[in-house]
Amino acid sequence: MADDPGKLSKSAILGMVAMAFAVFVIANDFTALSVAIPAIEKDFGTTVNTTQWVINGYAMVFGVLIVTGGRLADMFGRRRAFFIGSAIFATFSVLGGLAPNVWVLLACRFVMGVGGALMWPAVLGMTFGLLPRNKAGLAGGLVMGSAGFGNAFGPLLGGALTDTVGWRWVFFLNLPIAVAGVLITYLVVAPDGDRDKREKIDYRGMVVLTVAVFSLLLGLDLGTRIGWDTPWSYGLFSMSAAAFLMFFFVERRARNDALVPDDVIRNTGFAAACLTVLAMSAIFFAALLYLPQYMSHELKFSAIECGAGLLPMMGTFAVTSFISGRLYERLGPKVSVVGGAIFLAAGMFLLSRVHTGTTYVDLIFGMFVLGIGVGLFYSSITTAGITCLDPARASLAGAIVYMFQIAGGSIGLAANTAIVLSNSNFADGISIAFLVDAIIAVCGAVVALLFVGGTLDREKLMTAWRHKHRAHA
Repeated sequence: MADDPGKLSKSAILGMVAMAFAVFVIANDFTALSVAIPAIEKDFGTTVNTTQWVINGYAMVFGVLIVTGGRLADMFGRRRAFFIGSAIFATFSVLGGLAPNVWVLLACRFVMGVGGALMWPAVLGMTFGLLPRNKAGLAGGLVMGSAGFGNAFGPLLGGALTDTVGWRWVFFLNLPIAVAGVLITYLVVAPDGDRDKREKIDYRGMVVLTVAVFSLLLGLDLGTRIGWDTPWSYGLFSMSAAAFLMFFFVERRARNDALVPDDVIRNTGFAAACLTVLAMSAIFFAALLYLPQYMSHELKFSAIECGAGLLPMMGTFAVTSFISGRLYERLGPKVSVVGGAIFLAAGMFLLSRVHTGTTYVDLIFGMFVLGIGVGLFYSSITTAGITCLDPARASLAGAIVYMFQIAGGSIGLAANTAIVLSNSNFADGISIAFLVDAIIAVCGAVVALLFVGGTLDREKLMTAWRHKHRAHA
């Protein structure tokens, strides 16, 4: 880092470029494949019930192992964890592109989830480590901005590759991007220093948390497909509840070696950030699923048109995320997080006015407002959560925040699906679900106002206000 706290060194800037590459490959991969599913079904002669696991299987493994990946990165080195995760991700991307049948493809996707679970928290830890503490907002903005750009570009890239050279190139493209990220990281990010060898791996905690999260996510997924009133749903949710309870006792016995150490659990600011993310994540996930569904069913858009149709939201998400770092530094965490939550609520309220006669043009402003909320909220809440804890816990903190995002999104999708399917009119079902999401977002904004980001930083607000008036003058 540079001696001047207001100026970034060349190595820090290059390191951030490497992190942006890494975030892009993870985010792009997730959405690029969504438009390639029909082509995969056709090539392998299978149905959506099987090919959906190309997306779901990866996301589930990623969400289940993310906390373990964060803890291992903090313990044994983020740079090292990133290299190992990138190697796994890139290798099995290539093998997935060469897969002779759908079962080999699914196996490769599951292992890619392991690589992603190592990469993501390591990237978060390294990005926040590259910058001084007073530039933490810039780190959060870079990560979420790159993720937004990758998410927005993914459907367009996936559709273009699928329609020209074939869906397999969606996998092959991950290799050069991952290699570029690894090379730049190797050259500009300092090697990991010596870690505290007294810490031991909490194998019991890892196993129990894996069972708890996996049972929860699988139960939510199956509940939306085969029904909630089934032995499978009851069994999986019971197993998840029992495993979470067991995890609490296992972690108390592990003490300093716990997967989630005591100083993390007892940090009220961090807990508030995680709960806020849990409440708000239903909104983004619901929009990602049901806006393209509306475009496809009601507006008769093609797959590539549905991907392009999300650009007002995803593009705004990416741009706002990059800008949010400066806003976070000027306004402080509370204003940034609450402001993002308010935009999320407003965006969902606007989109909840959808009906059978709604045109695409009618959706644009709501998607634009929602994109601002997503970009401002997620970058700010990630930064607020990570900076609540000691810098040595950065990867673990980022991983836990993301786990709550995955869990909240899965629970929210299940609730949204139940609402949509219970209504005979598809558009009306989406309208009611989005209105419920808007109300939840208002509740999340209240929680953020009361508990996230400490007290309101009046000095930063006054400084920003004076700066604004000088600019106008």
